[in-house]
Amino acid sequence: MEDINQILSVASSWAWGPLMLSLLLGTGIYLTIRLRFLPMRHLFYAFSLLWKGRHSNAEGDIPPFSALMTALAATVGTGNIAGVAAALFIGGPGAIFWMWMTALVGMATKYSEAVLAVKYREVDDDGKHVGGPMYYIRNGMGKKWQPLAFAFALFGTIAAFGIGNMVQANAVAGAMESAFGIDNQITGLVLMVLVGLVLFGGISRIAKTATALVPVMAIVYIGFSLLIIGIHIDQLPSAFSTIVESAFTGSAAAGGFAGATIIAALQFGVARGVFSNEAGMGTAPIAHAAAQTKDPIQQGHIAMLGTFIDTIIICTMTALVIMVTGVWQSGETGSPLTALAFTTGLDSHCGSIVVAVGLAIFAFTTLIGWSYYGERCAEYLAGTRIITGYRILWVLAVFAGAALSNHFNTVLILADVLNALMAIPNLIALLVLSPVIIKLTQDSLAKPYQKP
Repeated sequence: MEDINQILSVASSWAWGPLMLSLLLGTGIYLTIRLRFLPMRHLFYAFSLLWKGRHSNAEGDIPPFSALMTALAATVGTGNIAGVAAALFIGGPGAIFWMWMTALVGMATKYSEAVLAVKYREVDDDGKHVGGPMYYIRNGMGKKWQPLAFAFALFGTIAAFGIGNMVQANAVAGAMESAFGIDNQITGLVLMVLVGLVLFGGISRIAKTATALVPVMAIVYIGFSLLIIGIHIDQLPSAFSTIVESAFTGSAAAGGFAGATIIAALQFGVARGVFSNEAGMGTAPIAHAAAQTKDPIQQGHIAMLGTFIDTIIICTMTALVIMVTGVWQSGETGSPLTALAFTTGLDSHCGSIVVAVGLAIFAFTTLIGWSYYGERCAEYLAGTRIITGYRILWVLAVFAGAALSNHFNTVLILADVLNALMAIPNLIALLVLSPVIIKLTQDSLAKPYQKP
C-alpha cells in the first residue's frame, strides 16, 4: 500500500505541477484578453445583477443568486482558512500577490464556464436542468468530442468523494475535536444526518441551505477579520508592501520562517488561487446550469463574482490577519497558523474558536455543494436512476472521512489526481468554444438594456 501511495503522490505532484497550473492560468489570461478585461470593467454591473437575481420566474430550478451561493458553498471551504495559511508559510507573503493575480484572470474563466453551461444545458428525465463541461462538450463540440465529456464526468464522480467529501468531513471532525473535544465518530454521525437531510431534498434544498449559510458565514468571518485588521491597522501598510515586494524579490528567512524564492511565491500563489476558487476546474458551471435565467451572459456575470468573493475577499482576509498580527514567521502552518493569528489578533482564546467554527461551517457547505457536482457527473454517466444510490454512498463516505480518514489516504490521493484531470477536458472545451463565448457576449452587450 505504501508503494501505491508513493506512486500516486508522484502522480499528484505532476498533475498539479507547473504545467497544469500554467494551463489554468494561461487559459484565464487568454479569455481575459479575448473578453477585453470584461470582469474588471463589469464588476459593479455584476453585483447589481446579483441583487436582482435573488428572485426569478425564468426557466430553471433555482434563482440566479442561489446558483452562485451553491457554487460558493462548494468553493469556500478549508482552503480559505488552512490553504491560504499553508501557501503563505511555504511561498511567503509574495504568494498572496500571485493568488490575487490568479483570481483576477480566473474571473474570466468562471464567467466563460457559466455562459457555456446555460447555453448548452439540458432537461433530464426528472425535469431538472442539468449542465456543465460534459454537456457543453457534447452539445457544443459535437459527437467526436464525447469521450472528453465522459472523461470529465468520470473523474468528477470519483474525485468528489475526496476533495468534496472525506477531506471536508475530516476537517470538520478535526476542528470540533480541537476546539470542543468532541469525538470524531460523534461528529461523523451528526454530519451524516445533517448532510443527508439536505442532500435528499435535491438541488432546491441544497440551494436553500447554501443561500442561508454562505452569506452568514462569510459576513461573520469577514467581520472578525476586519476587527483584527482594525486593531492592528498600523501594520496594514507594511503588510501590503511586504506582499507586493516579496512577489518579485522572494522572502528572507526570519523567526520561524524558512524563507521563500520568487518561484515558490508564484507557484504556491497560483496553486492557492486555483484550489480556492476552482476557476477552470469545471465544477461551478454545474451549479449555474440550474439557474432560473434565459440569459447566459447575465449568469456569467453573476458566476464570476464567485471567484472575486472567494479569493479576493475571503482568502485576503485570512492572509491579512496572519500578516498584520506578525505570526506568519511563527513556524506554524495550515489552520493552526490561522488560529494563532486570530487568537493573537483578538488577544483571546476565542480566536481559535472562531477559526474552528468557521472551518467547520465552511467544510459543511463544501460537503453539500460538492455532493451536487458529483451527483450530476454520475447522472451523466448512468442516468437519473443512479442518483439515490449515489446519495446514500455520499452520506456513508461522510462518516468515513470524519471517523476513519487515516485508512483512506490512497483514495484521497487518487481523488486529488482525478481532480486535476477534471480540468483538462474543461480547459480544452473553453478554448475550442471561446468564439461562441465571445460572440454571445458581444451580441448580448450590444443590446441597449444589457449595457452596464
